[in-house]
Amino acid sequence: MPNRKNFQKELNGKQLDLFTLKNAKGAEATVTNYGAAVVSLLVADKNNKMDDVVLGFDTIDGYLQDENAAYMGCIVGRYANRITDAKFKLDGKEYQLSINLPDLQAILHGGKSNFSNRVWDVKKNTGNAIEMEIFSSDGDQGFPGNLTLNVVYTLTDENELMIDYRASTDKATHVNFTHHSYFNLAGEGNPTILNDELMINADRFAPVNEKIIANGKTEPVKDTPMDFKTPHAIGERIDADFPQIKLGGGYDHTWVINKKVENEYSLAATLYNKESGRFMEVFTTEPGMQFYTGNFLDGKYIGKKGKPYPKRSGLCLETQHFPDSPNHPQYPSTLLKPGELYEQKTTYKFSVR
Repeated sequence: MPNRKNFQKELNGKQLDLFTLKNAKGAEATVTNYGAAVVSLLVADKNNKMDDVVLGFDTIDGYLQDENAAYMGCIVGRYANRITDAKFKLDGKEYQLSINLPDLQAILHGGKSNFSNRVWDVKKNTGNAIEMEIFSSDGDQGFPGNLTLNVVYTLTDENELMIDYRASTDKATHVNFTHHSYFNLAGEGNPTILNDELMINADRFAPVNEKIIANGKTEPVKDTPMDFKTPHAIGERIDADFPQIKLGGGYDHTWVINKKVENEYSLAATLYNKESGRFMEVFTTEPGMQFYTGNFLDGKYIGKKGKPYPKRSGLCLETQHFPDSPNHPQYPSTLLKPGELYEQKTTYKFSVR
């Protein structure tokens, strides 16, 4: 487990710290209020050996080393994923957002100064749950409205890491929040996730353009390498001669989660590592999930065991609305209005097989 002292630091007049959540089965999660990031998550394997299954850093300086530190374990916002040209129109007005992908003239995960690189306020800590809050002022990164977001992490005795979100605004705005842990069920520091078996409960996915931004359409996964309706090893088709795979440099797409009704809390995905026996289920109220195979990891970041994180050494299962939705009205709306309460629930549940 990371040492708490290595995470205690003052930044911009606010105190950074590390908080530990525990359950009755011996699982532990540590969370820092910098980026509301999950730093470590210890769960048992089939031999009851505990290991850390999320990528991250031993000290707070690892998270501070650059603008985003690959968004390791954090909550991203105001808008997860990408928005074309970093612009959208709302009520007849065009909003220019912060561009942090200059080569693509796009915004990713909320802009240069997004929720992943700010200090959150800790509102409550009960030992197995922690609530954090962030305030985003009108015009922050170009987005309209004063926005408040509360996130609660809970580690249950059923080995669930539950994430509950609540947000409100005083002016109409677009929001899309997600959690950005990189998982490796063999244990962080292991070099690859390509042998893990993934199931995604989705008949369709959102194809991307040459900028790796969703193009406003959805397409069937049937008879393509995007079909994970039954479990497949991640590495089985990751380098397939398929246009969408080539555009993403692997998997970096949003899948349309099968739902009986809108906002249904339901199964989105499962992940299985045969070596450890660890099995993870993902449940969410969100309509989509971004599956990202760490294609841009390149060994630059040194992990908690002193090992570099190479390409495809971790994967993200980011429950969210669809990319670029403000510019595609055919996608589920990401509009949040004054007087409305944004709510989302996502759970990562661990067991063994």
